[in-house]
Amino acid sequence: MQGKREKPGRNEFVSSLATGLSVLECFSPVDSRLSLTQVAERAGLSRATARRMLLTLTELGYAYSDGRYFELTPRVLALGHGYWSGRGWHELLAPSLRKLSEELDESCSAAILVNDDVLYVSRVHTRRIMRIELGLGTRLPAFATSMGRILLADLPEEALRARLQDMDTPALTAHTVTDVARLAELISRAGEDAFALVDQELEPGLRSAAVPVKDPGGRTVLAINTSMTASAETADQTRNRVRPALDACAAEVQTLLRSLGSDLDSLLFPRR
Repeated sequence: MQGKREKPGRNEFVSSLATGLSVLECFSPVDSRLSLTQVAERAGLSRATARRMLLTLTELGYAYSDGRYFELTPRVLALGHGYWSGRGWHELLAPSLRKLSEELDESCSAAILVNDDVLYVSRVHTRRIMRIELGLGTRLPAFATSMGRILLADLPEEALRARLQDMDTPALTAHTVTDVARLAELISRAGEDAFALVDQELEPGLRSAAVPVKDPGGRTVLAINTSMTASAETADQTRNRVRPALDACAAEVQTLLRSLGSDLDSLLFPRR
């Protein structure tokens, strides 16, 4: 299991590094271009501090500015290379996702929950139907995604409601559910059904469906999904078409996880 980390002492904590990382975390695939004011508000910083951090990132090549807005450059991907090059999720899941994608003729993905986001750990792409380009390491808001609702459903009810109360839940489209009580209801239902369908809440015209993957102890460690154009069929038709294949894929991956035995901990909690 993951070892307990010691907290740095007062003289060991580098506050400027923490501030810089908080600025980086303000950006996402949904909000890839932010103004100075937006970054300052999201990071909880003064405009002067946010400006210094953004200008430093720009000078180092991690960000770009057109004079009004800032956006990250591909160079930030190098920051995560050491982490992702050692992760086994993609290699482990790719064969099952590839088979699922071929059966459904749709793009399929797997993700884990990281704070309030889903983090993509494997993906098989067929055609691009989203405005956002998805890949390993992409993060999307959990509350508005099918995989996010499946993963959040593993939380106890009280913890889920507290999490949703603290979570930023903006209206990403005209269909996005932002009410905490309604979100809690939808997430609980997803847990009971072991299936979530999200219709045009993340992006107009996009529908996605997801199921859980559980470890040998019954904990949801992954979600697997497929996405499609919402106008191609009704939501009920989508459910009937994709659920059997999603469930079969999840069962295959669960069998694979059981076969790992004690090695599963090294995948879930890699030591660095």
